[in-house]
Amino acid sequence: MNMFKVFFTFFLITISFLTYAQKVRPQSEDDFYQIRTIPIPEGVELEVGGLATMPDGRLGVSTRRGEVWIVDNPYMMGGSQPYFTKFASGLHEVLGLAYKDGAFYCTQRGELTKLVDTDGDGRADIYEPVYQFELSGNYHEYAYGPIFDKNGDMYVTLNVAWVGYGDGLGKWHGWLLKISPDGSMQPIATGLRSPAGFTLNSAGDVFYAENQGDWVGSGRVTHLEKGDFAGNAGGLNWTKEPESPIKLTKEDLKVVDTGEPMHEAAKKLASIKLPAVWFPHTLMGISTADILEDTTKGAFGPFAGQYFVADQGHSKIMRMSLEKVKGKYQGACYPFREGFASGLLRLRWGHDGSLFGGMTSRGWASTGKAMYALQRLEWTGTTPFEIKTIQAKPDGFEVDFTLPVDKKMLQNAMNYQVTSFTYKYHHEYGSPIINQQTCNIKGIIVSEDGKKARLVIDGLREGYIHEVKINNLATAEGAGLLHDVGYYTLNAIPDGEKAVLTASQMAHNHQAMAKTETKTTTKTPTKVAETKNVKNLTQMPVSWGQPDQVLTVGTKPNLNYSVKELQVKAGSKVKLVFNNNDDMTHNLVIVKPNTATEIGKAAENLGLDGTKLNYVPNSANVLFHTKLLQPNSSEAIYFIAPTEAGTYTYVCTYPGHASVMQGVLKVVK
Repeated sequence: MNMFKVFFTFFLITISFLTYAQKVRPQSEDDFYQIRTIPIPEGVELEVGGLATMPDGRLGVSTRRGEVWIVDNPYMMGGSQPYFTKFASGLHEVLGLAYKDGAFYCTQRGELTKLVDTDGDGRADIYEPVYQFELSGNYHEYAYGPIFDKNGDMYVTLNVAWVGYGDGLGKWHGWLLKISPDGSMQPIATGLRSPAGFTLNSAGDVFYAENQGDWVGSGRVTHLEKGDFAGNAGGLNWTKEPESPIKLTKEDLKVVDTGEPMHEAAKKLASIKLPAVWFPHTLMGISTADILEDTTKGAFGPFAGQYFVADQGHSKIMRMSLEKVKGKYQGACYPFREGFASGLLRLRWGHDGSLFGGMTSRGWASTGKAMYALQRLEWTGTTPFEIKTIQAKPDGFEVDFTLPVDKKMLQNAMNYQVTSFTYKYHHEYGSPIINQQTCNIKGIIVSEDGKKARLVIDGLREGYIHEVKINNLATAEGAGLLHDVGYYTLNAIPDGEKAVLTASQMAHNHQAMAKTETKTTTKTPTKVAETKNVKNLTQMPVSWGQPDQVLTVGTKPNLNYSVKELQVKAGSKVKLVFNNNDDMTHNLVIVKPNTATEIGKAAENLGLDGTKLNYVPNSANVLFHTKLLQPNSSEAIYFIAPTEAGTYTYVCTYPGHASVMQGVLKVVK
């Protein structure tokens, strides 16, 4: 009888899905937010490091090549072209720009500088040092900002150096600093690794975006207050200075350098400041950059008061909503807009409510193929069907949508899946997803207007990221969700009364049973593939005696293999050594001819299972592969070369890398 119920449920689900598929109208991000490219004059290498909108509508742009440009008519009003004027030059890698009271302020590698045009000819006459930063000479000592607060003081952030791990070699590197116009400085917070993006919100609170690395399992956004330690050890070199507001040392971190979750480490070491929002690595982006609060009051769409977060490696913008629970910020992140031309580093609002994006990819490879670009994102005026917010409740989450949905769809537990997971906190580079667990949905409470669904959940875990995945929802007009997922960082479960479910609001057992059965069925092929895997052979077969050929491949900056072409004899016994000497995670996957793009896309779709599968999809087109290698590690694999001559490809299938990081394996008779 039970089997009959399960079969009948699957039958109903299939009919429902087919009906849904016929009803839902496919949509694209471009239907709602359109990218406009601002043409850059020939000979101008606009590797954007900073943006500043000026009161008269012009746009200031600083570059990694040490220049500041002013762009007239960046909105291309009336179809006319923008006009570029060089305002300043001879600076050192300007990765931040601000405009105040008729002057530009820029953060170059060794100095916060004020630039003034005294004679009105459109070019800076005075390059005035405001504050100078100590440097060790390490290439990784980037500097960002400034951002002004309401009192006219400036905030800047300083990268740690990279010496196989992050280290604050130059004084105050790895810190958020507050600098007054007269040049006096206060160190505010440390634990920063690569703080390329930060902002002050309308309440005056500072948030900064972090990149995966040592002590950083994944990208994240953290609220910084005076005396905070955000997690990376490099800046602790300077906590013994008398001005330091924190006295934590590297020695103190040894007690938590265990690989346990950061939330657990913070219980042992109260100085650790937890991220407000984690941006799951590769699931959202790979290198978080600028943060910008939506202060447009609806001119940019239905997300006023939320935040937009750039991602340099994936050339896209993500979205973030925040709330305060027990006095601390936490919230969720969501996909928003992909397809920018280069690595998106800077975001600034235009006067018309559009969003300027400044890009560069030299040395920091991105999915956008251009070396640099300047683009503007416009809302078309049509509201997309999106997850507007996810908010924490004492017993689950409330999901708010931008448009109303049929209540029966909202009530169906089969349309939701909630999974919690987290990352290791340790000195090593990055982290796999750990402690993954599916949450049971007990019931759903739907709002009268059809815009909200309160998910009552068993198994909430404080300190964990909760993936809320939603499918099979549509508006009355047939629009499906533009993006079907959000990731909520649950640092604290709110106090308050838990929901009392009626019989109609409870999730039906047969739905949960069918869902479990479906999940098991879809995962079976993966488990079989793992047990029979001979594509990652790391021990030389005894019968070989020795390999016929030994190949060695390393890595180079900007998502490159050190060797672009290899050649082997058909059917030969091959030992391939892959050395990952980059500061990013990579693998090496050999695939059949003309399938690299397909395999790269399949790897991106592995979701939460990607890390444990080494981002290698279960496909007959995958011939051989290494594991996913951390920086400064290596692996040797053994395989028999294909017997069919041809041009094969080796590719890094880590999400965001496959379109760029490729090489050719020629098999010859």
